[in-house]
Amino acid sequence: MRRLFFVILMTLLFCAHALAQDSALEITKQPLPEAPKTQSDASGQVVLRVEFLDSGRIGEVTVLSAPTRELGKLASAAAQNIEFTPEKKGGKSVSTTRTIFYEFSKSWRNGDGESSDDAGPKPASDPETAKAQAIIAKAVEALGGERYLAVKTQIGRGKYSVMRENQLTAFQSFIDVIRFPDLERTEFKQNGRRTVQANSGSTGWVYDADQEILQDQSEGQIAAFKQGIRVSLDNLLRGYWKGEAELTYVGKRPSTLGRRNEVVKLVYKDGFSVEFEFSADDHLPQKAIYTRVAVSGDEVKEEDHYAQFVDFGGIRSPLVIDRFENGDHASRINYESIEFNKTIPDSVFAKPGNPKDLKKDLKL
Repeated sequence: MRRLFFVILMTLLFCAHALAQDSALEITKQPLPEAPKTQSDASGQVVLRVEFLDSGRIGEVTVLSAPTRELGKLASAAAQNIEFTPEKKGGKSVSTTRTIFYEFSKSWRNGDGESSDDAGPKPASDPETAKAQAIIAKAVEALGGERYLAVKTQIGRGKYSVMRENQLTAFQSFIDVIRFPDLERTEFKQNGRRTVQANSGSTGWVYDADQEILQDQSEGQIAAFKQGIRVSLDNLLRGYWKGEAELTYVGKRPSTLGRRNEVVKLVYKDGFSVEFEFSADDHLPQKAIYTRVAVSGDEVKEEDHYAQFVDFGGIRSPLVIDRFENGDHASRINYESIEFNKTIPDSVFAKPGNPKDLKKDLKL
């Protein structure tokens, strides 16, 4: 019995000693990619899967997503020159894999926001932020990778339903036209009645066909549109939030029986925050959760649930988005068709000079 106790004690002491010599991977220098040789308006995030070998050398580099093939190649070449201290377990160096990010918009920036090549050592990125970035990268890959990131416009058609006490109370057909990141026009039809809402950044207008009223949106309507962008999946996954919010990792949260979701959060400069849940199994988006202030002044907890992901030309998108308010089912968006990257003229979003110009259906 004493021998067994001694063996267990020695094992625990050995494990404690080994743990004391564990250390995480530390990137000491991350060179920026070279400038692209061809002039292009392309911009966005390059996501790489990089193998950090126990020998202190970079192994395989895989481009998970990139705005263009050239930007992906340039970022991959730069990653081959990353300098680092290998991860250690039990005092021994081990190989590991990490997700690395580069941003390109006329010039390169790395995932820590550095825009120049610093000769001195750089601290390792925050592990929790790295977890959140990895979750986003997996979600982007699940939705189509480079094709998803390259989307500039989206046209969706379907039905919008209003729910009360889990019962359908009204529904209307819609066409939703988006030019990312902040131009959108939505038209609704119900029993012959037609309404139009259009937004361009900080401006917007609405039209009611029944009363032939065309007017500018109120400050409240524009604020609601901007919040809609903040809580959208595309805003998160395509990185439009960068410079306006901070990304953090929340942890895992129970989902359906025996399953859990990974949770990340965006916290904006004004304190507004939104959490996003992703399936730990297939990495697809599951929910967006946030709180808004109603007209009455009361806080309302809203949840957008995503379901029925369908492939449209290599890009996966949810056909169903259910909204819950304080736990009650409030509405449903049910897409019947989605088109990506179709040319959309500026005139679609511009306010017409005469309400009569809006009597005809939108044709694209």
